[in-house]
Amino acid sequence: MSEKPRPGPPPDPELGPYYAAAAQGRLVVQRCDACGHAQLYPRLHCTRCRSTVQWEDASGLATVYSFTVIRQHFSRPFRDMVPYVVALVDLDEGPRLMTNLVEVEPDDVRVGMRVEARFEPVGEDAALVLFAPVSR
Repeated sequence: MSEKPRPGPPPDPELGPYYAAAAQGRLVVQRCDACGHAQLYPRLHCTRCRSTVQWEDASGLATVYSFTVIRQHFSRPFRDMVPYVVALVDLDEGPRLMTNLVEVEPDDVRVGMRVEARFEPVGEDAALVLFAPVSR
């Protein structure tokens, strides 16, 4: 994999707390004050009952739901990174997140694999949440 940095997130007030927490090495999800539903992608209200939500720390543990290996990419920021794994992971808190898997050979990735969060800085105020096989 390339040593060139990944592109960072565009500025977004709803996503700001997520990327700021990641810059501190924390994975956060939103939790509904009324029904307890956990959600990611952030919203102003609960996607189930429309009540207010709060940010809370997540465990950082997940299970690979699905994945694909990118072996060719023509966009400059990504072409030096191939091959890389794009995965859907189910966080232990419930939400499903699209991410990259790191610290694993693409041919070793399996559906059902347990993974844990890793944080890659992409600026002073933001980091990307990536996942690697559980090492605990």
